[in-house]
Amino acid sequence: MEHFREPVKTDCEELLARFQATESVRYEQFLEIWRDMNFSSIYYGKPEPSERRRFARLILSVVSPYFFPPYTFQIRVGGLFLLYGLFNSQLVTPREKIRVSLKDWKDVMQFQRDAVNAQHYDVVYIFRKLLTDKAFYFTAMPIPLFYREKKEDGRKMKICEEFVDPSSRPQELVTTDMLEEIANIHEHYEGLKKSVFAEPDPNLDLIQKNLVPKLNGAILTYSNWQWNRTESEQQDDEEGPSNQESSRRAQLLASIKSRSYGQAVEASKSRRHRQTQLVPAAEAEFSLKVTPKKKRKPSLKTRTQYRFNTQGNESEGLNVTRVWCMSAVKEEKAPEKRKKKFNWNPEKSSDPT
Repeated sequence: MEHFREPVKTDCEELLARFQATESVRYEQFLEIWRDMNFSSIYYGKPEPSERRRFARLILSVVSPYFFPPYTFQIRVGGLFLLYGLFNSQLVTPREKIRVSLKDWKDVMQFQRDAVNAQHYDVVYIFRKLLTDKAFYFTAMPIPLFYREKKEDGRKMKICEEFVDPSSRPQELVTTDMLEEIANIHEHYEGLKKSVFAEPDPNLDLIQKNLVPKLNGAILTYSNWQWNRTESEQQDDEEGPSNQESSRRAQLLASIKSRSYGQAVEASKSRRHRQTQLVPAAEAEFSLKVTPKKKRKPSLKTRTQYRFNTQGNESEGLNVTRVWCMSAVKEEKAPEKRKKKFNWNPEKSSDPT
């Protein structure tokens, strides 16, 4: 049954991509795409009655992650509409429910509040219709757990980058409530300083007075830079891949060159008392060209022959000849005395005469 997971995921992403292209969160737009793709016929991929329930459970487990973060609000709305359509078009009775873990329910409630504040009443109606139909199955974990059996979680599948907003960690960290809290703490701190010291002491000015406006301005500057960067990337995509690849290649080569010539090499232990200096790129190239090759040490054979030649030249003036060999010369060997062998003859020993 798990081999159906990837094809179902591909079909769902195709539907959500078409819904994202509409740039709308209206249910009418989603319904047109649903009917055009005839998406309700997905359950006929497994017509056997014994496998229908397992197949419906697998489809809902594949679609449900699109209803949770980190996807955009439009994709989450599309995931909600998709769950609503798949829940009501099941071929089994009673219908299979949508698993929602308790840790994800907080995100679902925040999603409902955002939809109400934005006056997306069709989204709110679909969500509450699922609640009244008891379509959600509240669990401790997103998937069932089994003893000594590993089962893949649908959330751990590869996230489609097109459905996710660019990272905005600073905006998420520095919120309006946090800025107000920092401003209140700063005012309280300034009041305590004035109550303790009659005259302001310059040594106690450790915190900037306009901390909150500066922090807010830095976040706005970063968000504007991020927005301009995304727009420039989109313009590069429209211009064509060839120019973009050439510019990226040039930037990559320039960065590699600057890093290779700009880094300081760690000196050996014997030279650590000397200061290490950074060499610019032009001087480094010149030094690499001028640097002579390392002188190679002569071999043992070459050194031995050189030694023999020098000693031979010295001995010519003294009329002395030295023979260099490991064994003694034959002429210089002393003559060996032949030892008499003892031959014993029993006949001679037995004759008394």
